[in-house]
Amino acid sequence: MAYLLQQYLTESARRFPDKPAVWARKRTLSYRELDERSNQLANLFHQRGLQKGDRIGIYFPKNVESLAAMFGALKAGLVYVPLDPQAPSDRVGYIIQNCGIRALVTEEKLRRGFEAEFLDSVELTVLVGNASPEAKHWKSPESTVLWDELAAFPADTVPHVDATTCDLAYMLYTSGSTGRPKGVMLTHQNAITFVKWCAAEFQVTENDRLSNHAPLHFDLSVFDVYNGIKAGATTYLITQDLLLFPTSLKDFIEKQQITIWYSVPSALVLLLQHGLTAEKAKSLRIILFAGEVFAMKYLKQLATLLPFIDLYNLYGPTETNVCTYHKVDHARLPSMERLPIGKACANTEVFALDDAGVAITPGCGREGDLYARGPCVTPGYWGDPEKTAKMCVPNPFNPHWNEIIYRTGDICVLDELGDYYFVGRRDAMVKVRGYRIELGEIEAALLGMAEVNEAAAVAIPDDEAGNKLKGFVALHEGSSLTAADLQSHCAQKIPKYMIPETFELRDVLPKTSTGKIDRVTLAKQAVEAAAAIVVS
Repeated sequence: MAYLLQQYLTESARRFPDKPAVWARKRTLSYRELDERSNQLANLFHQRGLQKGDRIGIYFPKNVESLAAMFGALKAGLVYVPLDPQAPSDRVGYIIQNCGIRALVTEEKLRRGFEAEFLDSVELTVLVGNASPEAKHWKSPESTVLWDELAAFPADTVPHVDATTCDLAYMLYTSGSTGRPKGVMLTHQNAITFVKWCAAEFQVTENDRLSNHAPLHFDLSVFDVYNGIKAGATTYLITQDLLLFPTSLKDFIEKQQITIWYSVPSALVLLLQHGLTAEKAKSLRIILFAGEVFAMKYLKQLATLLPFIDLYNLYGPTETNVCTYHKVDHARLPSMERLPIGKACANTEVFALDDAGVAITPGCGREGDLYARGPCVTPGYWGDPEKTAKMCVPNPFNPHWNEIIYRTGDICVLDELGDYYFVGRRDAMVKVRGYRIELGEIEAALLGMAEVNEAAAVAIPDDEAGNKLKGFVALHEGSSLTAADLQSHCAQKIPKYMIPETFELRDVLPKTSTGKIDRVTLAKQAVEAAAAIVVS
């Protein structure tokens, strides 16, 4: 019985040694090769003195080596932190400093992109891909190891580490309301609870071919990687070159005979808009989607195109991965106006409390804040006990011991059938193409410009992207900054998906009676302006 994520690989390597475990960029690693290379990496980490619980950063574009790095870290008892190779270097550098990453698996060109102080905590880098002769001169010759040099380390054994299912396995950094990303801590138990449920619910087997659409720093990727490895299936990593061309992506599904697809709805919308056909998708048996609301007109179009494929709506924040799900009823769908987020997954409970702290009941019509409990719940946020205490709270229905549950921040209603429906959020977090974004982080980036006096970011609902972002900015008198200047500045501070598509410059931003920026009014004005453009 597996109680650590790396045990899935060990078992599948024993059962399917020569079968491809992972495919990316026309390269594969068999289960034996993935097991051996991750063993070598674990032995390197152990030899260099890394201790159980130390953090290792994984910072390069998705490739077959990505999984070797993940499992190598786990086998050494380390906590891996996937870092976005598309993000600005100062954002990534902040994460490295925030959680004290001691080892970094990266590419030479990406390592060169950091200011020296960002890498103070990093004692070892392992370089993937081609490296120049100067690569070994960083810090000291012993502090850099080339990927090919891993062959010198044992491939058939791993260091002994006393570990339990409660130990941290990885951390995923998400957008933070303070303007800095926050590290969500996930244990082996958190992930395995989700993986076991998926394996049973979707009957994942060694005959499946899973697509990994989401980036590895996004929680959707946990399903693809670990369910594929657990079952002895093959996981196909969809890399940036494929994402840029939705037309080639539908051909990819057909060529690789993908059986299980999991992505944000906006990716499926792009496939529909770029000629996805039943013939191209004939290998698929399940389509899973999560991360944002799926516009009903597109979901109905997908269901009509692929009537024999099971469609599932999965819901859950990074802090719980998936905690509820809903299987789409093809017969009922044409008459539905919205899709539920459904019922709780196995070994998970969800409930919603109204403003009086009373649990809402099926069909009562009241809205409530959604909470999740069970082994899926994160232990909290790295180095932020205040944020942890705010979101990971005592169960009000369990006075006998200190059981921690997660407050999702989402507002829901419960229908007569016991299905939850997402209504909205109480805070300023939104989702764009599946990415969870704190509007405060965008505003913090804008306010970092000396010429900016006030800044507010708002979300405009959009059927394709979930939301589009607009920035309102008031400049100091005499400033000549343009919208293009604001976008250029944001590109240096925040990921591309967080940059507002449009900016509106004003002399002053509206205020509430308490003197705060009136974001409600700005959001309403942005929606009205967008609607006027569509009408015209």
